[in-house]
Amino acid sequence: MNPFSYTRADTVHDAIAALMSDPEAKLLAGGTNLVDLMKYDVVHPSAIVDISHLPLNEIEDLPDAGLRIGALVSNSAVAYDPRVRRNYPLLSSAILAGASPQLRNVATTGGNLLQRTRCYYFYDPSAPCNKREPGTGCSAIGGVNRIHAILGASDKCIAVHPSDMSVALAALAAIVEVEGPLGRRDIPFGEFHRLAGDRPDEDNTLRRGEIVTAIRLDSNHVAGHSSYLKLRDRLSYAFALVSVAAAMELAGDGRIVDLRLALGGVAHKPWRDTLAEAEFAGASADEATFQAIADRLLAGAEGQGGNDFKIPLARRAIVRALRQAASGGPEDGIVKAVQ
Repeated sequence: MNPFSYTRADTVHDAIAALMSDPEAKLLAGGTNLVDLMKYDVVHPSAIVDISHLPLNEIEDLPDAGLRIGALVSNSAVAYDPRVRRNYPLLSSAILAGASPQLRNVATTGGNLLQRTRCYYFYDPSAPCNKREPGTGCSAIGGVNRIHAILGASDKCIAVHPSDMSVALAALAAIVEVEGPLGRRDIPFGEFHRLAGDRPDEDNTLRRGEIVTAIRLDSNHVAGHSSYLKLRDRLSYAFALVSVAAAMELAGDGRIVDLRLALGGVAHKPWRDTLAEAEFAGASADEATFQAIADRLLAGAEGQGGNDFKIPLARRAIVRALRQAASGGPEDGIVKAVQ
């Protein structure tokens, strides 16, 4: 581990100033990802800016019945908050499907959004990796790529975003509140993370010096019909091979009024296609519709050899999650192991 300076920020302004003064500085909140990256010699920050004491650890009610979740609220606190469980059960389920209780007690809301990929080659400094060192190549293309992307991949990177919480936030159309040297701005969740494209080293659309301060959730009518399904190799403490956040508002005759569907474990960012969702407005919430939705979402899916199985796996997962959501809630054992 390389030497680095340490600063504890007392205000958001102080943290922004510290980031602007050193382009190699990194923020430290819960540390559940940054510390690993430093230990594995993946990142070498010259300065650590500790923001764990900033006043960003509250969940606030909003006038429109929505919620603002501070960036430093722990994952556990979000998952077990009565307002989240009542109005955004999809988010609670997704968080509880991730990591372990010990990590959820420390990991923060903002940090969860900003965690880096868990690609084998990204974590191996001896292997070429465009995400870690642009221009060196992608070892996963033609290599061991069982966990990698089937949607939105590029010839530069096929890594996937590891977050469960972010998949639910994508489906819920959350807003990311950030503050930086140019002031405050809101980023729609679908625009926060980036696909790999030609710059896989850039995970998100934050500008230099900007800090995530909160996540805002507007009120919705999908809480009664939502489900988070995660398929992985182990029953606990494993990243998703495929995950699905499904939510819908149904009319009295069983037709879809509002459809929300996001996928995890399949792309460089939580994958949501709002145009595809809109196509099924007014359709019956039945098996034929769910199959058609899965086919539409996966029309452009492409495997890399080792992960070809993800395409039929994702198709079945989408149908199953939609079926569970339409029935009024998830079945017992929402997190399933892949045998």
